[in-house]
Amino acid sequence: MPYIQERATADGEVRYRVQVRLKGHPVRTNTFKRKTDARRWGQQIEAAIREGRDFNAAESKKHSLGELIDRYIENVLPLKPRSQVKQTAQLTWWSEQLGEYSLDKMTPALIAECRDKLLRGSTSRGTKRAPATVVRYIAVLSHAFTIAVKEWGWVEVNPVLKVSKPKEPRGRVRFLSDAERERLLAACQSSKNPHLYTIVVLALSTGMRQGEIMGLTWKDVDLIKGRVILNETKNDERRSVPLSSHILNLLKTHSKTRHIDTNLVFPATKLRYRNKPLDFRGAWLSALKKANIEDFRFHDLRHSAASYLAMNGASIAEIAEVLGHKTLQMVKRYTHLSESHTAGVLEAMNNKIFGSASVTGS
Repeated sequence: MPYIQERATADGEVRYRVQVRLKGHPVRTNTFKRKTDARRWGQQIEAAIREGRDFNAAESKKHSLGELIDRYIENVLPLKPRSQVKQTAQLTWWSEQLGEYSLDKMTPALIAECRDKLLRGSTSRGTKRAPATVVRYIAVLSHAFTIAVKEWGWVEVNPVLKVSKPKEPRGRVRFLSDAERERLLAACQSSKNPHLYTIVVLALSTGMRQGEIMGLTWKDVDLIKGRVILNETKNDERRSVPLSSHILNLLKTHSKTRHIDTNLVFPATKLRYRNKPLDFRGAWLSALKKANIEDFRFHDLRHSAASYLAMNGASIAEIAEVLGHKTLQMVKRYTHLSESHTAGVLEAMNNKIFGSASVTGS
C-alpha cells in the first residue's frame, strides 16, 4: 500500500506526502494538499506499476533526441543491414535539426515543422525531395521513438504517430506489351553480356527484385526442386520462389559455367571483384535502346510479372504471395487488369446458381 505522511509547511499549512514502494522499482513520490488526492494518486501509481503501465516522466527530460538517435544507430540499425546506410543518413538529418531538444520537448508540431522543411528541400542531386522520401524519413524516426517507448523507457508515447505523412502518388504500373517483351528478349539474347537474357527472364518469370536476383547464391537455388529460396528480402521474410521450366533450364545451363571462386549466381566478370554482383547496367540500357523501349526501368519487370499474373486470372492475394508483399495494399494497383477475369468468375457463379434464368431473365 502507498505510504502517506502528513507534513506541515513553513507557513503552517498541511501537506500529504505519498510514497509508492515496490520491490524492483524506483520509489515514486508526490505531495498533495488533500489526503484523498494523495491516496488516489498512490493507488493509481501502484496499480500502473504492477500492470507495467508506469512511466517516470523524468526519463524524457534526461535524454535528448540526439542521444536517442545515437543509441538507435549504434544498437538497432546494425540489425537492419539492408537499410543501415540510408537510414543512418536520414536519422543524422533529424539529429542535426532537433538533436539538442530533450525528449519531453519533442512535440508533433515540432516534428511537423521539420516534415515541411523536408518537403521544401532538395536531394543531394539537386532535385526536389519526393513525398515518398519524406515518408521514409518520418518512418525511421517513428521506429526510433517506438523502441524508446517499448524497450528503453525513455518516453511514454511516440509523438511521430500524431504527425500526418505526405500523400504519396499512386504507384507506377509500367509493364511490357507483348510486342515490347518480344523485342526486349530478342535484344537481351543478342547482347554482348552473356548473362543479361537469363537475368531478365528470371525477373519476368518470378517478379523478383533486382537486389534479390543479384544477391542470389548457388546455395539459394534448388535446381532439383525447381525453386529459389530468398533469405534476404525487402520485408525481411524468407520466401520460396518457384521456377518455371524455361528459367529453370536457363539456370541449369548457367550452372555449368559457374565460377569456383565465388558462390554468387551472377558475379562480376573481373577476378578481383568476383565476390561482388555483376554490373549489367550498360548492357541493360543498350538492350532497351535496341528494342526501342522508352520509359522503362528494371524494376518495371517486376510490375510486368505482376500484371501478367493479373491478366491471367491470378487473385490479388496470389499476386501478393508471389511478389512477397505482407499486405494486399501494394498489389491493388493491378486490380483493374484482372477485371475481365473477375467478371468471368461472377458470370460462372451466377450461371451455376440461377441457370438459364440469369441469361433469359425468366
